[in-house]
Amino acid sequence: MRSAAERARERSARAARTLRHRADPRAAFLRLWGSAPAALQIAIAATGGWAFAHHVLGHDTPLLATTVTITSLGFVRDARPVRVLETAIGMTVGITLSEVLLLGIGRGAWQLFVIILATLLVARLLSSNAAFAVAAGVQAVLVALLPAPEGGVFVRSVDGLVGGAVALLATALIPRDPRRQALREARRVFSECSYALTSLVSALRLGDATAADRALDRLRRTQPLIDAWSAAADSALSIARISPFLRRHLPELRAQRRVLDGMDLAVRNLRVISRRIDFLVVDGVRRPVLAELLATVSNGVNLLGQSLSDPSAAPLAQQNLVLVAVRLDPRELIPGAPVGEVMLVMLLRPLLVDLQIAAGVDAAAARRALPEV
Repeated sequence: MRSAAERARERSARAARTLRHRADPRAAFLRLWGSAPAALQIAIAATGGWAFAHHVLGHDTPLLATTVTITSLGFVRDARPVRVLETAIGMTVGITLSEVLLLGIGRGAWQLFVIILATLLVARLLSSNAAFAVAAGVQAVLVALLPAPEGGVFVRSVDGLVGGAVALLATALIPRDPRRQALREARRVFSECSYALTSLVSALRLGDATAADRALDRLRRTQPLIDAWSAAADSALSIARISPFLRRHLPELRAQRRVLDGMDLAVRNLRVISRRIDFLVVDGVRRPVLAELLATVSNGVNLLGQSLSDPSAAPLAQQNLVLVAVRLDPRELIPGAPVGEVMLVMLLRPLLVDLQIAAGVDAAAARRALPEV
């Protein structure tokens, strides 16, 4: 196992790589390119909201129609309609509450304090989401500080409603391609799992404790990646349900959600397996049979990852994983092996059930594939 100094050096190297990535012109260009669809959607929606409030409703300067639209859509990964609606409601609450308070207490320094405090507290009462309160507070400040528009007291509240409605319409009618982001996050998860499995195979084949340490370290850092994939997949499903242009992709997105749920459980099992291997290989003994078995699992995981963009790989992934599962009897696979190796094979059994289910195998069939022990 690695020393504290080695782990510290690896953390420093990882931080340096992160800084280089952020300063990398290629990474900046890819970020720009990836944000272009969202920027186009926001620009069209904000302009449309302003045009409706100005030309149809006759508002002279419908500033808040554009700010509510822009903030509701945003560049966040979670573009679900419910998140857009919640943000729009938060901002409209801030606008309306600020206008009501201005009618009662007027303008000034202490009035601004009261407006901000009241808006934040009311927003926290209405929603547990901190972003909801921030959105309400920012809009309340704009209303309190900007000159009152012509047309009546609640003109800006109407502008806020227009902005929220336009943001929701844009989510349905000018959708970003949510599948792309979800697939990108999925590939990051499968890339980390592939690296970890390759390292674990090497650890077993060569008796290499350093390789096992590397795998364990990578697997411990996968949960944020899975959470990001989950958020992107949920966002994609929510948008596809309301968008007439993306509804045809619902079966594909539901299949991806099934893979995600299975991989979430599988990665948790992989962390346990990785810790077991990490302790097992400290003796430096080579274990070619277990290495070959885990290499086959790795091939199945790679095929499962490919199936997200190539559905024809799904049957191959199922076949591969079932063929591994039927071998998981330690008495047949490694007769007379030490308890530590037997325990490793037993730990692989729930992993293979999770992976089979992720690949589309019925849960009962996945369990039946395991030999009795």
